[in-house]
Parts: sequence; structure tokens; C-alpha cells
Amino acid sequence: MKVDLYNDIVNRKTDRRSLLKGAAGVAALSATGGLGAMTVPAQAASSLRADILKIPGVGKGSPQDADWQKVGEMCLGATKQIVKQGEFKGVELSFMGLNNQNLHNVLFRGFLKPWEAYTGAKINWIDLAQADYNPRLQQSIATGTVDFDIVEMGAPFEGDVCGKGLASVMPDWVKKSIEMDDYVGYLKAPVGTWEGKTYRISIDGDCHNFNYRTDVFADAELAKAWKAAGKTGEWGPPKTWQQVNEITKFLKGKKFKGQDVYGYLDPTKGWGGFAFYYLGTRASAYAKHPNDKAWLFDIDTMKPRVNNPAWVRAIQDVVDCLPFEPADQLNADPGTTAFQQFLAGTGSMLAWWGDVGSMAKTSDSSVVGDVIGFSIIPGSDDVYNSKTGKFEVLPSGPNFAPNMAYIGWGIYVMARVDADSKKQKAAWSAAAHLGGKDISLWCSAYPSGFQPYRNSHFNVDEWVGAGYDKAYISSYLKSEADSYNHPNAAIEPRIPGIFQYYSVAEDELAKIYAGKVAVQAGADAIAAAWEKITDQIGREKQIKLYKASLGV
Repeated sequence: MKVDLYNDIVNRKTDRRSLLKGAAGVAALSATGGLGAMTVPAQAASSLRADILKIPGVGKGSPQDADWQKVGEMCLGATKQIVKQGEFKGVELSFMGLNNQNLHNVLFRGFLKPWEAYTGAKINWIDLAQADYNPRLQQSIATGTVDFDIVEMGAPFEGDVCGKGLASVMPDWVKKSIEMDDYVGYLKAPVGTWEGKTYRISIDGDCHNFNYRTDVFADAELAKAWKAAGKTGEWGPPKTWQQVNEITKFLKGKKFKGQDVYGYLDPTKGWGGFAFYYLGTRASAYAKHPNDKAWLFDIDTMKPRVNNPAWVRAIQDVVDCLPFEPADQLNADPGTTAFQQFLAGTGSMLAWWGDVGSMAKTSDSSVVGDVIGFSIIPGSDDVYNSKTGKFEVLPSGPNFAPNMAYIGWGIYVMARVDADSKKQKAAWSAAAHLGGKDISLWCSAYPSGFQPYRNSHFNVDEWVGAGYDKAYISSYLKSEADSYNHPNAAIEPRIPGIFQYYSVAEDELAKIYAGKVAVQAGADAIAAAWEKITDQIGREKQIKLYKASLGV
């Protein structure tokens, strides 16, 4: 969302529903303006979480700016314990983050308006589209021209930012305020730390899970057609990528409720490096062997594995399935597949971050909130063993390896504020407000760009109290928890330059998907480009950091 449009909406008190742009668009926003009317009395901690989850209430449309401001106001308790009213008067902070899908920074504005009113500080916003985020951050890192005090950033960038001394070390009072011990295990140290120092306030815990249409997979006519086609097994949600591919090809030309029905939705258009995660999600079950912690590079040499038979199979799967997917799938980035296709009723299977599960029930753009089921991402009948150079069938059955894609968004304060103690405290206070325990529950339950990432987020009764169906939310939270806690999870390395690797891979993949380059040749080109990046950064340094990121 453009900043001027956001401000215009707030100032004119525009009606939210008059701004909706089509069934597939993410809801536009409105506001009531002003903070005075929303001031609430002090509340006991036991009731606060239940009360904020009623704003606006599941099934009552997408939240709007007035809702974000009210939640921000109600969650100011931790700030008021540490900061005096007006303490930061005269302080100006710049905040850089996403405005992707009208979420992220757009919500942060609302959450922080009451914080600004109470503390006296002023925040200036730097808004970036998803595809522009990596280039903008990398430019600041490369040139040393950091022009922001606070940044919304993912853990994969920690090697570039924290490793180069660009970030401020978290004060102890912040750790206590945000209750860091509540994070799920895989988000605790070393994530968010560098050389033993803590830098990150987590506001998200990313992994890809699997979303599927329960009505499609319960349809008697499709089950009959499946059997008539001589397919093996019963008609139902797939457990492996082999089944996903078979179902996708089977559904081509079929009708469901009078409409064309499609199978899996592959995002094939670049997204500033972020689209590479979706190939990784297709590849992880093929490439991540339970006896090997690595799956992107060889541990001892940093030799890329992206052109080995496991990754080549995943790329070939995409190429083979594209003719059976919607006609313009080559122009679909991940935002398209989730928000303009799946939530709007196109496609029956999608791997994505957890946003789909919460937005299906709480966004005006969704028409599938009652017919989605969830699981960890599919497995594979066999898995590639990099040590033997062969695929093997595991005695335990299909290999599952959930992709811990991006390790979630966090809030980081930049070291440039450290010279001014007042500004430093203000920056960390703003960051802590956004990463507080209670406000994080609201973000997990409503459209925000963030998914559950704290142990306290997995209390089903709290979600049911907000209006979620118990069976639905239990399935959703189980898919998240099972992914986070999976013993063979595919962990992303926090190494310098990781998005340089991903971005160049996206460029080469685009050529493959368009039919301009053969699959193996394209994968070899990615591997060659990755080798150059490793040599430019320093191979021995990368090997050391890669091993550390995998706990080797």
C-alpha cells in the first residue's frame, strides 16, 4: 500500500468495504481516526488475550486500521512499565520493512500509533515491496549506508547484518519484556544471535506447510473418475510429492461445482529471492536425508547440491506439472498463488507460509475458509543419499523433511542508534512493542504476514474463543507444530550472501520454466553461479558459518 493512500484512508475515515477491489484482492483498509476514543482501562493479563482476539472477531471481515490501533493501545502495558509518558519526545526513528499484501509495515503503523502518542517519539517509514526488499537491504550492507534505525528482517540476513557489526545488541530489559523463553525451540539461540550476542526480536516463525481443499478431496464424482482412470489408492489428500504430481495431472480438464479444477499451484515468477523457497519445498523431501543435516551445500566444501539428482527431480516436477496448472502460471509469483489463486478459489493444493491458514478465515479476499485442511509438506517415496550418490527407500516409509523457509521475520535495531542513549532506548522500545507476547497472538490469528511462533500460540482454546472452528484450527496448528518439531526438518543456513544465492537461482529457474534451458543445464548454471558467490565471500569462512548454522 502506498503511504499516501494509507494516510488518505485514515484521514477520510473511508468505509473499508467500499474499497475492496475484486474477490482475489487483499482487502483495502479504513480507519476511524484518532486515539482518544479507543483508550481502554487497565486489564488483567488473563483477560487481555481474549479481549484482543475479539478485535474484530473471526468471520467479521478483515481487520482495519482502527483495529490495529486498538490492539496496539491495549498491549501497551509492557511499555508503560519501562517508559515514562512523553519520555521520547523529540526522538525520530526511521523504520524499514515490507508493505507486502498491505500487511507488515501497514499493520506496524497502526500498532505503533498509540506507542508514539504515549512516548512522544515519531517514526518515519521506509516501505518496500517483497521483490524490492533484498536489493534494497543488500545495497545498504554493501555500501555501509544504513539509513534506517529499525528494520524488519529475516534470520537469513543475520550473517550480512549482525556479522558486519551493523546491528545493536539487545539490552537485557528487552529480553524480559518480550518473554523470549516463550519462542518455539528452533527460534531460540543461535537464531537471532551472532557470536553469542542477541540481536533479534522474533515476530514470526516461518516454515512451509501444506494447504489443500477438503471439498475437492471429498468429492464423490472425482473419486469415481480417479478409480475409473485406474489410479492406485483412494481419492484423498496426497502424502507425497509423487501423489501431488499425479493428482495435478489427473485434474486437468475436470470440473468441480461447475468450475475448472486444478491441482498444485507452482509459483514460477521471481520474488526477489523469496520464490526459491518454493522449489526448496518441492526438493526437501527428495534432498534432505535423515542421516545428513545438509541439503543445500556439502558441509565440508560448500559444493552446491542444487544440481544433484534430488534437486533436478524437483525442478523437473515443476516443468512437468506446469502444463496442467492454470494457463498463466509462468507469471505467478508466490503472492499470486496464495492470495489471487488459492484463497480466491483456484487450485486444490498449495504449499505456503502459515498466512494462508489464518487469512482463509479472517480476510475478505478468502472464499475457501470452510474447506481447507492442513498438513506438513508432502514427503517422498525415496530420498537421495549424497554420500552414495543414489536414491534409496527408507525402511520407515516415505521421507518427510519440512522446509523451515526463512526462519521468520524479526525486528532488529541498528547500531547507529547506540551513540544516543535516548534514541537507542526508544528504538528498542518500539521493537519490543511489536514483538510482545500478547500482540504476537493477535498477529498469528489475523492477517499480518506472520504465523504462530511462540509456545503460547498453540493454545487451541484461545483460537476457538476468537471464533475459529476447533477442528480447523487444530489441524492448522498441528501442521505448524509438526513442522517446527520435525526431526528431519530442512534448516536454512544463516550465512552471508544467502539471498545472493537465491536470487541468481531464481534468474536461472525462470529460463528453465520458460523452456529456454534444459533442466540439468539450468541446474548446473545455478551451481556454477553459487560457486562464484562462495569464492567471492570466502569459502573457508562460509564453510565455518554453514557448519555452525547446522549445528555441526
